[in-house]
Amino acid sequence: MKDFTGKTAVITGGGTGMGRELALQLVAEGCNVAMCDVSAPNMAETRRRCVEQAPQGTRVVTYVADVSIETQVNDWAQAVRRELDTDHIHLLFNNAGIGGGGSIVSGDRAQWEKTFNVCWGGVYYGTRAFLPMLMKAREGHIVNTSSVNGFWATIGPGRPHTAYSAAKFAVKGFTDALMTDLAVNAPHIKCSVVMPGHVGTDIVTNSREILSGGAIDVPAVRKALAAQGVNLAALSDEQVRERVREQAARFRDNALTSAAQAAKIILDGVKADRWRILVGRDAEFLDRMVRAEPEEAYSAAFYEEFIKGSGWRI
Repeated sequence: MKDFTGKTAVITGGGTGMGRELALQLVAEGCNVAMCDVSAPNMAETRRRCVEQAPQGTRVVTYVADVSIETQVNDWAQAVRRELDTDHIHLLFNNAGIGGGGSIVSGDRAQWEKTFNVCWGGVYYGTRAFLPMLMKAREGHIVNTSSVNGFWATIGPGRPHTAYSAAKFAVKGFTDALMTDLAVNAPHIKCSVVMPGHVGTDIVTNSREILSGGAIDVPAVRKALAAQGVNLAALSDEQVRERVREQAARFRDNALTSAAQAAKIILDGVKADRWRILVGRDAEFLDRMVRAEPEEAYSAAFYEEFIKGSGWRI
């Protein structure tokens, strides 16, 4: 698919981050966009920006949906058919994701499952819901967002990351397998797995909003950092909260790749018909490291080498 003009794209998680930037860049090329998000205000802002720059006649529609709930995704698919008055789409970006549920041993089960169900279930339900519309297009492309945590299941020694990593591994495996399925049963549809490194988004803040209504679990923060050798006993609870908020801001602001840059890499990858899209030089560097030394990938020395070589600012 070399040109997005006149095509129709569906995007999950369009309220912020890469989802917003995908929407903005697609409408700039004259692509109709239907997006969903759990945050109506964030999505309204994305729509406002899209409409401002969309060529005349380009459609932008929104729908509030939680992609971890299949009935909501199916209802959204029906809304897309109705509001765009179409029986087909050309592009599906299963982009929505949250972080959380780090430990299956000591963490909260509800948060673990919510993280897994958004990051993996959203991809599965989205594909199921929109596949009939992709089948009716002359050409189609499914773009599933995994992560570097889809081939490297950690964010550093002493920091469990099980729900997110398990989900992102599932997304990568699903997309790898989907290539053959589509080639046999729907050869006009292609697919790509996207594996971003550190991209500057508000995923940390957004995830906390979804999992706990924005509340910061101070005892859990103290316990998690203590496991990493960081003692916060001298800090008040409010100082701990402020430290968490500052960390979220640093994650967004210190990233090697901006959300806009990430969206361009993804869309260029689709146009080039690449099934495997690494986003950021840190993702490319880590991919080479894991392939070269898979047995060492979870050692402290491997992590230190990665931090030095990738340019991560954490």
